[in-house]
Amino acid sequence: MSESTIQDRTPSAATEKRQLQLGFLRSLTLLFLLVLIWVALSFATDSFFTAANITNLMRQGALWAIIAVGQTFVIVTGGIDLSVGAVVGLSSTVVAILLKADLPIWAAVFCTLAIGPAVGSFHAFGILRMGLPPFIMTLATLTGLRGLGLLLTNGLTITGMPPEFVDFSRETFLGLPTLFWMVVIVVVPAYLLLHHTIWGRYVYAVGSNAEAARLSGVSNARTIYLVYITSATCAAFAGILTASRIGVGIATTGEGWELQSIAAAVIGGASLFGAVGSIPGPLLGSILLTTISNGANLLNVNPFWQRIITGALIIVIVWLDQMRRSGRR
Repeated sequence: MSESTIQDRTPSAATEKRQLQLGFLRSLTLLFLLVLIWVALSFATDSFFTAANITNLMRQGALWAIIAVGQTFVIVTGGIDLSVGAVVGLSSTVVAILLKADLPIWAAVFCTLAIGPAVGSFHAFGILRMGLPPFIMTLATLTGLRGLGLLLTNGLTITGMPPEFVDFSRETFLGLPTLFWMVVIVVVPAYLLLHHTIWGRYVYAVGSNAEAARLSGVSNARTIYLVYITSATCAAFAGILTASRIGVGIATTGEGWELQSIAAAVIGGASLFGAVGSIPGPLLGSILLTTISNGANLLNVNPFWQRIITGALIIVIVWLDQMRRSGRR
C-alpha cells in the first residue's frame, strides 16, 4: 500500500487540525490557571517571585517536563509507562558509576542514554510479543529496574563525579538555567515529530483504533516500539540531568516520578483513553505541579496535601475527559 493511501486512511487533516485547536485551547486554559496561581503565591509569600526561587522552580520542573513529554507519546497510543521513575534512578546511578570510573563525560552520557532504547524495546517486546498489558509490563520493570539500581550500588550513594558534570545543571545560559534549555532540546523535536510528521499521525491513529490503523497499512509494532523507546530515553536523559543536579547517583532517585509524569500529561490534556494529547500540554502540566509543590513548601503546607491536590486534579480532568467522550456517542 502506498504512503499516499495510508495518509488518506489515517486521521484526516481536518481532524488533526481540530485536535491541534483543542490542544491549543486547553494549553491556554492551563496557562491562565498557572498565571492565577503565580499571582496568588506572589501575594501570599514574599519569597515566591524571587530570582532564586523561580530558577529553582524551573530546574525541578524541567526534569518532570522531560519525562512527561516522553510519557505523552505513550499515552496518545493508549498505553502507559510506569517505569520512568525507575529509569531515572537507574540512569543517575549508571552515569555516576561510569564517571567515577574516569570515563569521559561524553562517553558516560552516551552509554547511559542507551538504557532508554534498551528498556523501551523490552517494554514493546513484552506488550507486542508476550501479549502483556502496558500497565503490567511497565509495572514489572518499575520494580525490576529499581532493584537493579540498588544491586549495582548495594544501596549506597555514588559520589565523586567530575565538577564539570555537576556544575552543568547549576549554570545559566542567556539568563535561564541550563536545564531549561535541555527541555527546549527535547520539546522542539518532540513537537515536530508528533504534530508535523506522518509518524506522528500514526501515533494518533494507533491510539484511536489500532486495528483500523493496521488495516490502513500503519505498522503498529514499529509505532509502539518507537513511543516506548522515546519515553524511556527521555527518562534516561532526565536521570543523567538529575545526577548532575544533585551531584550524586542514588538508585532511589525518581521515586514517584512516574505518577508525576502521568499527572503532568493528563493535566496537560492527554487522554488516558488514547488519541488525544499535545506536546505543550505536559510542559505546562509539569510547571503547574512544580508550582503547587513549591508554593506549598513556601507556605509551610503539609506536604501530604500536595499529593491530595494532584490526585484531585487527575480525577477531575479524567472525569471531564470521560464526559466529553460520552457526549460524542
